[in-house]
Amino acid sequence: MTAVDREPGLSVRLKLTLSYAGFLMVAGVLMLLAGWVFLTRVPHFGFVFPPEAQRSTLRAFAPVGAFTMLCLLVFGLGGGWFLAGRMLAPLHRITDATRTAADGSLSHRIRLPGKDDEFRELADAFDTMLARLEAHVAEQRRFAANASHELRTPLAISKSLLDVARADPDRDPRELLDRLAAVNTRAIDLTEALLLLSRADQRAFARERVDLSLLAEEATETLLPLAEKHGIALETSGEIAPTTGSPALLLQLTTNLVHNAIVHNIAETGGEDTAGETGSVRVTTAVRPTTVVLTVENTGERLAPELVATLTEPFRRGADRIHTDQAGVGLGLAIVERITRAHDGTLTLAPRPAGGLRVTVELPADPAKDSPEPGPKRGPRPEGRP
Repeated sequence: MTAVDREPGLSVRLKLTLSYAGFLMVAGVLMLLAGWVFLTRVPHFGFVFPPEAQRSTLRAFAPVGAFTMLCLLVFGLGGGWFLAGRMLAPLHRITDATRTAADGSLSHRIRLPGKDDEFRELADAFDTMLARLEAHVAEQRRFAANASHELRTPLAISKSLLDVARADPDRDPRELLDRLAAVNTRAIDLTEALLLLSRADQRAFARERVDLSLLAEEATETLLPLAEKHGIALETSGEIAPTTGSPALLLQLTTNLVHNAIVHNIAETGGEDTAGETGSVRVTTAVRPTTVVLTVENTGERLAPELVATLTEPFRRGADRIHTDQAGVGLGLAIVERITRAHDGTLTLAPRPAGGLRVTVELPADPAKDSPEPGPKRGPRPEGRP
C-alpha cells in the first residue's frame, strides 16, 4: 500500500510553537493596553494626564512596550518550541512504533512510561492492538499451514490411487471409484468448512431473531440416525432461548456440537471400563438475565484439562473416536469457536468428572422488547435409544 500524496505543510511542533507565541503576544498586547488605559483613562485614581502629557508619556512608553513585546515574542517562540517538543515526544514514539509495525514487526511494544493521560491511553491501546494482531497473524499462519497440509493430503491420496490403477489396468475399478469418492467427499467437506470459517471471521451475515431451543431440536433430529446407528442416546431439554444472529451459522454451531458429542463417546463395543455402558448426549438450553446458554454434554473417556484447552484449535482432533468413518476434518470445534466469537458470545469447554465433555455456548439474549418471557421449560425429550 502506497502512502497518500499530500502537499507539504508545517509540522505540528511548529504550529504549536506559533500558537503558544501568538497567544503570548496577544496576552502581552492586552496587558499593555490595560496598563495604558489605567494610566490615562481612570480619573478616580488620580492618574489622568492632560493630552500633551499623554503624548509625551506615549513616546516614553512606546519603546518599553516594543521591547517588552519583542521579549515576549522570543520567549514565546523558544518556550513554545521546547514545550511543544516535550508534549509531542510520546507521539513520536507512537509514530515510530507504527512504522515498525507497518514494516512487519508486530512484536514491538511502545510501553510508554509515566502517569495516565491521553497519550498513555493511546499508547496502551496501540500495544493491545499490536498484541491481538500478532496473535491473529500467528494463528492465521498456523491455520494456513495446516489447511495446506490437509488439502494436500486428499490430492496426494488421489494421485497415488490413480498411479496404482494405471500400473494395474486389470484391477477392479469399483474399489478405486469407491476410494476416490471417499477422498473427494473429504476434500469437499474440508473446503466447505474452510469457507464457513472465513464467513464467520468476517461476520458477513445478517442478524435476526433465533431460538436456540429450536435449533437444538433440529440438530438432534438431523443427527438421530447417526446416533441410533452407533448406539448413542440423544436427549434435549430446556427453556425457550431467544438470541440474535445468523440462523444458518448458529444451526451449524449446534450441529457441530451434537455431532462431536456423538463421535467422541463411549465405543459401541465397549472396552474394559465401558463394557455394558451406553453412550449418551444431552442438549439443554437456559436463559440468564442478559444471556442465553446452550449446553451439550456427552459421555466418553476421561479427558485431561490440557487436552480440552486445545480442542478448539483448527485441525485438532481427539485421540480416540468411536468410528473412523466419522472422523471429520478437524474443524468442528474451531468452527464453533469462530461462530460464537462472531456472535459476541463465549465458548467454554470442560471435562466431565465421569468422562466425556461439557461444552457451553453463552450468547447475548435477544434485546427485543416483545421477546417472550423465559419458559416454559421443555421437558426431557429422548431422541434416540440404542
